[in-house]
Amino acid sequence: MATKIRLQRHGRKGYAFYHIVVADSRAPRDGKYIDRIGTYNPNTNPATVNVDFEKALDWVLKGAQPTDTTRNILSEQGVYLKKHLMGGVKKGAFSEAEADKKFQSWLDAKNKKNEAISAKEKTEKVANAKKRLEEEQAINKTKSEALAKKRAEAAAALEAAAKEAAAEAEAAIAEAEAPAAENAAE
Repeated sequence: MATKIRLQRHGRKGYAFYHIVVADSRAPRDGKYIDRIGTYNPNTNPATVNVDFEKALDWVLKGAQPTDTTRNILSEQGVYLKKHLMGGVKKGAFSEAEADKKFQSWLDAKNKKNEAISAKEKTEKVANAKKRLEEEQAINKTKSEALAKKRAEAAAALEAAAKEAAAEAEAAIAEAEAPAAENAAE
């Protein structure tokens, strides 16, 4: 029986979530499987991968053939590096302790690289937020200055209108008093 390590699709339309399974190559994609060795969620950033390392290594050593995507996933998790190192131990190129040491150093380097990437993304995110805040503050400042100018112009126009109305009222009072003064003088 030819076994394949492949992805089994789950999730809703447009939001796929996958189980990494070992199945007979003749079985349908989402059908019966022999063993489930992990999950893969491409919807997160970065993609979330949970693999049972020992099960995956065991199936790869037994000869299960992965699809291209699962080969990339397992390679990224270090399954194929461990298989390669175990082949070197079997041939006598180095001891099992040296193989474990090499694998652990690779794993540490990978973790440091991932931490550096996440730290860089975090600092970029903070810098972008700060930049957006400064831009927004500049825009708000220009808007508030324009609004203050507009309010000052409106207040000046209102004040001018009030002075003009007061002058008209004084003129009207003067006109009303003038005929009354003329009549009193006669």
